[in-house]
Amino acid sequence: MIWMKKISNAFLTSVMLCAALPVQAQECSIALVLALDVSGSVNEVEYAQQINGLAVALNDPDVRSLILFSTDAPVALAAYEWSSRNHQYIIQPWISLDSPSALDRAITRIRTHQKIRAGLKTAMGTALDFGATMLEQQSHCWRRTIDVSGDGINNIGVSPQTVYHDAIFDHITVNALVVGNPSNTAEDGTALSPEALRQYYETEVIHGPEAFAMVAYGYSDYARAMQRKLLRELSLPVFGALLQD
Repeated sequence: MIWMKKISNAFLTSVMLCAALPVQAQECSIALVLALDVSGSVNEVEYAQQINGLAVALNDPDVRSLILFSTDAPVALAAYEWSSRNHQYIIQPWISLDSPSALDRAITRIRTHQKIRAGLKTAMGTALDFGATMLEQQSHCWRRTIDVSGDGINNIGVSPQTVYHDAIFDHITVNALVVGNPSNTAEDGTALSPEALRQYYETEVIHGPEAFAMVAYGYSDYARAMQRKLLRELSLPVFGALLQD
C-alpha cells in the first residue's frame, strides 16, 4: 500500500539522519591535565616526593569529595612528565573520574609511575603546547586547565608567552605550582628565591582570567601545596554548558 510505503521511507530516512548525527559526549565539569617537571634540577628523592605528593593530594578527603561531587558531569584527569623539548611522557591517559574506583585507579597509576627522563633542560613552552594538544580531546568539558609544576624557568625552546599566541589557548587556563628552594639556591645556578620564582611564573607562565600560582617550599612541601591547589581549581564556580564555545 502506498501509505505504508511512505511511512517506511520516512522511517528509513529518519534512521539514516539519526545515524549521521554525532554522538554527544558525556558532560564534563573540568578537564585537568597535570604536567610534572622532571628536568635535570629534579633529583631522584625530589621526584619521589613530587609523584607521591600528587597521589597524596588526589587522595585527600576534601579533594576526593570535590572530584566526586557530580558523576553526571565528572572531572576528566590526565598527567604527563616533561623536561627538554624532546620529552613529554604521558603518565595517566585521560580518565573520567566518575566513581571512587576510577579515582583510585588513577592515584595508583600515578603513585607507581617510574620516571622516564629523556632530557635535562626546562622546555616549558613546549610542555604547555603538549598539554594543550591533549586538551583538544576534551573539548566537551566546561573548563580546560593545565596544572604545571616547575622548579625553574624556561631555558630552551619557545617561551610560554610565545605558545599562548596560538588560538588553541584561547579557552585554556594554565595554573602553576612553583617549587621553590627554601635555601634560595638552585642547581642550575639561577639562585631564585621561592618568591622570585613565583613572580616569574605569575608573569610568564600562568594564563587565563582565573589563573593563579601557588608555592611549595621544596619538594617535601609538594603534597600540601598540591592539595591546596587542587581544592582551589576544583572549587572555582562552574556555570555549566553555557560556558562552552
